[in-house]
Amino acid sequence: MTHAIPFDPAATAPEAGAPAADRVVSGNPRFRTWSIDEAEGGIYAGIWEATPGKWRVVYEEWEYFSILSGYSVVTGDTGEVYHLRAGDRMVLQPGFSGTWEVVETTRKDYVVRL
Repeated sequence: MTHAIPFDPAATAPEAGAPAADRVVSGNPRFRTWSIDEAEGGIYAGIWEATPGKWRVVYEEWEYFSILSGYSVVTGDTGEVYHLRAGDRMVLQPGFSGTWEVVETTRKDYVVRL
């Protein structure tokens, strides 16, 4: 068993997905997720990519991510607006709700704790 895992999307097949239809605000966003690792305690790491569109988000989990490419706008229900481009990093905590809008196809790496 190795204790070091590179973040290499070529090493695993992506899973296709999309936001629930009742959460879509505009567009036809589609997801690809490369699940890189999973650890005890509900911790997940991987790479996520989404095509343009806008949908509602409600976070019950904790997530750290780093934008690798593209452009997205995350807007909280309380009015805060985050313009995210390559190199930007963020933590979204349980209780965050608002919208995620992908303006240009966006790819991020992430670590999620349920």
